[in-house]
Amino acid sequence: MPFLIGDDMIGRRDRRPSRYAIDFAPRTIFDSERFADLFKRVKDGVLEKREAAAKKEEKANKDALKKNPNARVNWHHKQFLEHWWWFSYPREALVQLLGGLDRYIACVRVTKRPIFEFVSSKIHPNDALQVFPFEDDYSFGILQSGLHWKWFTARCSTLKADPRYTSNTVFDTFPWPQQPTQNDVKKVAKAAVALRKLRTKLMAENGLTLRELYRSAEQPGTNPLKDAQEALDEVVADAYGMKARDRHNPLVYFLRLNAEVSELESKKIKVLGPGLPPVAKGREAFVTDDCIEP
Repeated sequence: MPFLIGDDMIGRRDRRPSRYAIDFAPRTIFDSERFADLFKRVKDGVLEKREAAAKKEEKANKDALKKNPNARVNWHHKQFLEHWWWFSYPREALVQLLGGLDRYIACVRVTKRPIFEFVSSKIHPNDALQVFPFEDDYSFGILQSGLHWKWFTARCSTLKADPRYTSNTVFDTFPWPQQPTQNDVKKVAKAAVALRKLRTKLMAENGLTLRELYRSAEQPGTNPLKDAQEALDEVVADAYGMKARDRHNPLVYFLRLNAEVSELESKKIKVLGPGLPPVAKGREAFVTDDCIEP
Protein backbone atom coordinates (compact mmCIF):
# COMPACT_ATOMS: atom_id res chain seq x y z
CA MET A 1 0.00 0.00 0.00
CA PRO A 2 1.17 3.61 -0.52
CA PHE A 3 2.77 4.94 2.68
CA LEU A 4 2.90 8.70 3.27
CA ILE A 5 5.54 10.37 5.46
CA GLY A 6 5.68 13.99 6.55
CA ASP A 7 8.40 15.01 4.13
CA ASP A 8 6.41 13.59 1.22
CA MET A 9 3.39 15.69 2.11
CA ILE A 10 5.07 19.06 2.57
CA GLY A 11 8.47 18.47 0.97
CA ARG A 12 7.55 17.01 -2.43
CA ARG A 13 5.99 19.12 -5.16
CA ASP A 14 3.41 16.47 -6.02
CA ARG A 15 2.86 15.67 -2.29
CA ARG A 16 2.48 11.99 -3.15
CA PRO A 17 3.93 8.99 -1.28
CA SER A 18 7.47 8.09 -2.28
CA ARG A 19 7.30 4.58 -0.88
CA TYR A 20 5.13 1.55 -0.20
CA ALA A 21 4.78 -0.55 2.93
CA ILE A 22 3.65 -4.14 3.51
CA ASP A 23 0.85 -4.10 6.08
CA PHE A 24 -0.63 -7.51 6.86
CA ALA A 25 -2.65 -6.47 9.90
CA PRO A 26 -5.16 -7.71 10.94
CA ARG A 27 -4.59 -10.87 8.88
CA THR A 28 -3.64 -14.12 10.58
CA ILE A 29 -0.33 -15.73 9.75
CA PHE A 30 -2.15 -18.20 7.49
CA ASP A 31 -3.89 -15.47 5.50
CA SER A 32 -0.64 -13.50 5.27
CA GLU A 33 1.31 -16.50 3.95
CA ARG A 34 -0.96 -16.55 0.90
CA PHE A 35 0.98 -13.51 -0.30
CA ALA A 36 4.08 -15.65 -0.60
CA ASP A 37 6.60 -13.15 -1.99
CA LEU A 38 5.56 -10.34 0.34
CA PHE A 39 5.43 -12.63 3.36
CA LYS A 40 8.92 -13.95 2.62
CA ARG A 41 10.24 -10.42 2.39
CA VAL A 42 8.79 -9.54 5.79
CA LYS A 43 9.97 -12.80 7.33
CA ASP A 44 13.52 -12.38 6.04
CA GLY A 45 13.77 -8.80 7.20
CA VAL A 46 11.80 -8.84 10.43
CA LEU A 47 11.46 -12.18 12.22
CA GLU A 48 15.10 -12.63 13.31
CA LYS A 49 15.26 -9.08 14.64
CA ARG A 50 11.99 -9.48 16.54
CA GLU A 51 13.22 -12.71 18.15
CA ALA A 52 16.52 -11.09 19.18
CA ALA A 53 14.76 -8.06 20.64
CA ALA A 54 12.35 -10.27 22.62
CA LYS A 55 15.23 -12.34 24.07
CA LYS A 56 17.14 -9.20 25.02
CA GLU A 57 14.03 -7.78 26.68
CA GLU A 58 13.40 -11.02 28.59
CA LYS A 59 16.96 -11.06 29.95
CA ALA A 60 16.81 -7.39 30.96
CA ASN A 61 13.50 -7.98 32.74
CA LYS A 62 14.83 -11.01 34.62
CA ASP A 63 17.88 -9.05 35.76
CA ALA A 64 15.73 -6.12 36.86
CA LEU A 65 13.28 -8.35 38.79
CA LYS A 66 16.15 -10.22 40.43
CA LYS A 67 17.46 -6.94 41.82
CA ASN A 68 14.02 -5.64 42.71
CA PRO A 69 10.96 -7.95 42.63
CA ASN A 70 8.75 -4.86 42.40
CA ALA A 71 10.57 -3.34 39.45
CA ARG A 72 8.44 -2.15 36.54
CA VAL A 73 9.26 -4.03 33.36
CA ASN A 74 8.01 -3.88 29.78
CA TRP A 75 7.07 -6.74 27.49
CA HIS A 76 6.66 -4.75 24.27
CA HIS A 77 8.98 -6.89 22.18
CA LYS A 78 7.40 -10.10 23.46
CA GLN A 79 4.03 -8.74 22.31
CA PHE A 80 5.47 -7.64 18.96
CA LEU A 81 6.79 -11.17 18.41
CA GLU A 82 3.30 -12.64 18.83
CA HIS A 83 2.30 -10.94 15.56
CA TRP A 84 5.75 -10.40 14.10
CA TRP A 85 4.38 -10.06 10.54
CA TRP A 86 2.42 -6.94 11.58
CA PHE A 87 3.66 -3.44 12.25
CA SER A 88 4.70 -3.03 15.90
CA TYR A 89 1.69 -0.79 16.42
CA PRO A 90 -0.77 -1.55 13.59
CA ARG A 91 -3.35 1.05 14.76
CA GLU A 92 -6.18 -1.22 13.66
CA ALA A 93 -8.94 1.04 14.98
CA LEU A 94 -7.58 4.05 13.10
CA VAL A 95 -7.03 2.13 9.85
CA GLN A 96 -10.57 0.75 10.05
CA LEU A 97 -11.97 4.24 10.71
CA LEU A 98 -10.09 5.78 7.78
CA GLY A 99 -11.23 2.94 5.54
CA GLY A 100 -14.80 4.20 5.92
CA LEU A 101 -13.85 7.61 4.51
CA ASP A 102 -12.83 8.74 1.05
CA ARG A 103 -10.20 11.07 2.48
CA TYR A 104 -8.86 12.29 5.82
CA ILE A 105 -6.98 15.32 7.13
CA ALA A 106 -3.32 15.14 8.12
CA CYS A 107 -0.53 17.43 9.26
CA VAL A 108 3.11 16.83 10.13
CA ARG A 109 3.32 16.18 13.86
CA VAL A 110 6.63 17.98 14.53
CA THR A 111 6.28 21.39 12.92
CA LYS A 112 6.54 25.11 13.66
CA ARG A 113 3.35 25.80 11.76
CA PRO A 114 0.79 23.04 11.11
CA ILE A 115 -0.02 22.71 7.40
CA PHE A 116 -3.10 20.56 6.89
CA GLU A 117 -3.93 18.56 3.79
CA PHE A 118 -6.50 16.03 2.66
CA VAL A 119 -5.13 12.54 1.97
CA SER A 120 -6.86 9.71 0.15
CA SER A 121 -7.91 6.85 2.43
CA LYS A 122 -6.12 4.55 -0.04
CA ILE A 123 -2.89 5.91 1.48
CA HIS A 124 -1.73 4.86 4.93
CA PRO A 125 -0.07 7.53 7.08
CA ASN A 126 3.30 7.18 8.75
CA ASP A 127 3.53 7.92 12.48
CA ALA A 128 5.15 11.27 11.62
CA LEU A 129 1.70 12.48 10.55
CA GLN A 130 -1.06 13.57 12.89
CA VAL A 131 -4.32 12.23 11.46
CA PHE A 132 -7.86 13.59 11.77
CA PRO A 133 -10.72 11.36 10.55
CA PHE A 134 -12.74 14.12 8.89
CA GLU A 135 -13.48 14.44 5.17
CA ASP A 136 -15.48 17.69 5.18
CA ASP A 137 -14.22 21.15 4.24
CA TYR A 138 -15.63 22.83 7.35
CA SER A 139 -13.45 20.73 9.65
CA PHE A 140 -10.46 21.44 7.43
CA GLY A 141 -11.17 25.16 7.68
CA ILE A 142 -11.31 25.11 11.48
CA LEU A 143 -8.04 23.17 11.75
CA GLN A 144 -6.18 25.25 9.14
CA SER A 145 -7.33 28.53 10.69
CA GLY A 146 -4.92 30.93 12.33
CA LEU A 147 -7.03 30.63 15.50
CA HIS A 148 -6.22 26.95 15.76
CA TRP A 149 -2.58 27.74 15.06
CA LYS A 150 -2.50 30.13 18.04
CA TRP A 151 -3.94 27.39 20.24
CA PHE A 152 -1.34 24.95 18.90
CA THR A 153 1.48 27.41 19.65
CA ALA A 154 0.26 27.87 23.22
CA ARG A 155 -0.54 24.23 23.97
CA CYS A 156 1.93 22.10 21.98
CA SER A 157 4.68 20.00 23.49
CA THR A 158 8.20 19.96 22.05
CA LEU A 159 10.53 17.37 20.56
CA LYS A 160 14.17 18.51 20.71
CA ALA A 161 12.88 22.10 21.04
CA ASP A 162 10.66 21.73 17.93
CA PRO A 163 6.89 22.28 18.41
CA ARG A 164 4.96 19.00 18.37
CA TYR A 165 1.26 18.57 17.66
CA THR A 166 -0.09 16.34 20.41
CA SER A 167 -3.63 15.03 20.53
CA ASN A 168 -4.02 15.30 24.30
CA THR A 169 -2.68 18.84 24.83
CA VAL A 170 -3.71 20.47 21.55
CA PHE A 171 -6.62 18.72 19.84
CA ASP A 172 -8.45 17.32 22.85
CA THR A 173 -8.49 20.70 24.60
CA PHE A 174 -9.37 22.79 21.55
CA PRO A 175 -13.03 23.90 21.73
CA TRP A 176 -14.92 23.94 18.44
CA PRO A 177 -17.65 26.48 17.58
CA GLN A 178 -20.68 25.76 19.75
CA GLN A 179 -23.40 27.66 17.91
CA PRO A 180 -22.42 27.94 14.23
CA THR A 181 -25.22 28.62 11.78
CA GLN A 182 -25.70 26.83 8.46
CA ASN A 183 -24.38 29.97 6.79
CA ASP A 184 -21.29 30.00 9.03
CA VAL A 185 -20.50 26.40 8.10
CA LYS A 186 -20.93 27.17 4.39
CA LYS A 187 -18.62 30.19 4.58
CA VAL A 188 -15.87 28.28 6.42
CA ALA A 189 -16.10 25.38 3.96
CA LYS A 190 -16.02 27.74 0.97
CA ALA A 191 -12.98 29.63 2.31
CA ALA A 192 -11.19 26.33 3.03
CA VAL A 193 -11.75 25.11 -0.53
CA ALA A 194 -10.55 28.46 -1.91
CA LEU A 195 -7.39 28.27 0.20
CA ARG A 196 -6.52 24.78 -1.04
CA LYS A 197 -7.20 25.69 -4.66
CA LEU A 198 -4.94 28.71 -4.35
CA ARG A 199 -2.18 26.64 -2.74
CA THR A 200 -2.31 24.12 -5.57
CA LYS A 201 -2.23 26.90 -8.17
CA LEU A 202 0.69 28.74 -6.56
CA MET A 203 2.72 25.56 -6.13
CA ALA A 204 2.19 24.56 -9.77
CA GLU A 205 3.00 28.01 -11.15
CA ASN A 206 6.12 28.51 -9.05
CA GLY A 207 7.44 24.97 -8.65
CA LEU A 208 7.07 25.03 -4.87
CA THR A 209 6.42 22.46 -2.19
CA LEU A 210 3.89 23.14 0.57
CA ARG A 211 6.78 23.82 2.94
CA GLU A 212 8.34 26.35 0.55
CA LEU A 213 4.98 27.99 -0.13
CA TYR A 214 4.31 28.65 3.55
CA ARG A 215 7.85 29.86 4.12
CA SER A 216 7.27 32.47 1.42
CA ALA A 217 4.14 33.63 3.25
CA GLU A 218 6.16 34.13 6.44
CA GLN A 219 8.17 36.89 4.78
CA PRO A 220 7.10 40.57 4.84
CA GLY A 221 5.11 41.92 1.93
CA THR A 222 1.95 41.04 0.06
CA ASN A 223 1.22 37.43 -0.66
CA PRO A 224 -2.00 35.87 -2.02
CA LEU A 225 -1.70 32.99 0.44
CA LYS A 226 -1.78 35.49 3.31
CA ASP A 227 -4.95 37.01 1.88
CA ALA A 228 -6.63 33.61 1.56
CA GLN A 229 -5.60 32.70 5.10
CA GLU A 230 -6.98 35.98 6.47
CA ALA A 231 -10.27 35.36 4.65
CA LEU A 232 -10.51 31.91 6.22
CA ASP A 233 -9.63 33.25 9.68
CA GLU A 234 -12.34 35.89 9.43
CA VAL A 235 -15.18 33.43 8.71
CA VAL A 236 -13.89 30.97 11.32
CA ALA A 237 -14.01 33.78 13.92
CA ASP A 238 -17.58 34.50 12.78
CA ALA A 239 -18.48 30.83 13.31
CA TYR A 240 -17.24 31.14 16.89
CA GLY A 241 -19.29 34.29 17.36
CA MET A 242 -16.18 36.25 18.30
CA LYS A 243 -16.49 39.95 18.96
CA ALA A 244 -13.79 42.46 18.07
CA ARG A 245 -12.02 42.17 21.44
CA ASP A 246 -12.01 38.37 21.14
CA ARG A 247 -10.31 38.50 17.75
CA HIS A 248 -7.50 40.59 19.18
CA ASN A 249 -6.89 38.09 21.97
CA PRO A 250 -8.31 34.72 20.86
CA LEU A 251 -6.48 32.68 23.52
CA VAL A 252 -8.45 34.39 26.28
CA TYR A 253 -11.63 33.62 24.35
CA PHE A 254 -10.67 29.98 23.87
CA LEU A 255 -9.76 29.51 27.52
CA ARG A 256 -13.14 30.90 28.51
CA LEU A 257 -14.94 28.72 25.94
CA ASN A 258 -12.94 25.68 27.03
CA ALA A 259 -14.08 26.22 30.62
CA GLU A 260 -17.70 26.66 29.54
CA VAL A 261 -17.67 23.49 27.45
CA SER A 262 -15.99 21.55 30.23
CA GLU A 263 -18.62 22.67 32.74
CA LEU A 264 -21.46 21.65 30.41
CA GLU A 265 -19.88 18.24 29.88
CA SER A 266 -19.54 17.75 33.63
CA LYS A 267 -23.31 18.31 33.87
CA LYS A 268 -23.93 15.75 31.09
CA ILE A 269 -25.15 18.52 28.79
CA LYS A 270 -24.41 17.82 25.13
CA VAL A 271 -21.84 20.08 23.45
CA LEU A 272 -20.56 20.33 19.88
CA GLY A 273 -17.38 18.36 19.40
CA PRO A 274 -15.03 18.23 16.42
CA GLY A 275 -16.38 17.67 12.93
CA LEU A 276 -19.28 18.82 10.81
CA PRO A 277 -22.06 20.08 13.13
CA PRO A 278 -25.69 18.86 12.91
CA VAL A 279 -26.78 22.27 11.64
CA ALA A 280 -24.99 21.53 8.35
CA LYS A 281 -27.75 20.05 6.23
CA GLY A 282 -26.79 18.14 3.11
CA ARG A 283 -23.42 16.61 3.98
CA GLU A 284 -22.44 16.14 0.34
CA ALA A 285 -22.32 19.93 -0.09
CA PHE A 286 -19.45 20.11 2.40
CA VAL A 287 -17.37 17.21 1.07
CA THR A 288 -15.33 17.91 -2.04
CA ASP A 289 -12.95 15.39 -3.59
CA ASP A 290 -9.50 17.02 -3.77
CA CYS A 291 -6.82 15.14 -1.86
CA ILE A 292 -3.38 13.60 -2.19
CA GLU A 293 -3.85 10.50 -4.32
CA PRO A 294 -1.67 7.36 -4.53
